[in-house]
Amino acid sequence: MAISQELLDILVCPECKVAVKLTPDGHGLKCSQCRRVYPIEDDIPVMLVDEAKIEPE
Repeated sequence: MAISQELLDILVCPECKVAVKLTPDGHGLKCSQCRRVYPIEDDIPVMLVDEAKIEPE
């Protein structure tokens, strides 16, 4: 089961409060401002700053 669009519409980065977008591979949620990628484990987004990885530009 994938993440619902309704959930994606309300999720924001806990660090900078900007909306997150699903990554192309569907395994994470990326913030466009701080470039953090939050993992998705068992169809549940892990929205913890300590668990996120920062992608290079």
